[in-house]
Amino acid sequence: MKLQEIAHSRAGDKGNILNLSLIAYQVEHYSLLQAQVTAERVKAWFGEIVQGEVRRYELPQIAALNFVLVDALGGGVTRSLALDRHGKSLSSLLLEMEIDEHLPAVALSEEHECL
Repeated sequence: MKLQEIAHSRAGDKGNILNLSLIAYQVEHYSLLQAQVTAERVKAWFGEIVQGEVRRYELPQIAALNFVLVDALGGGVTRSLALDRHGKSLSSLLLEMEIDEHLPAVALSEEHECL
């Protein structure tokens, strides 16, 4: 299934750094996101677009993951020759990623349960 079926995304950009959040529509789907949408997989998904590292931050209280993609905007919005390489369009690209709904999900510990 595509991520867009179980999550939505928000984006922001500052200079050449892209910030993407991936938020589960339902708390039950957070563990699927946590298990399958890794920093390595996001970097591979974006391919040549991301020249630097990708860092992932987990936000279990709101069933979300946050990714920081360094050197991902072709030098930044004001320097890039790309027509639409802003965070908004790249958040839509992230939602096209496929995950396997049948793979085991990460178990949430009590202290990280979503509210």
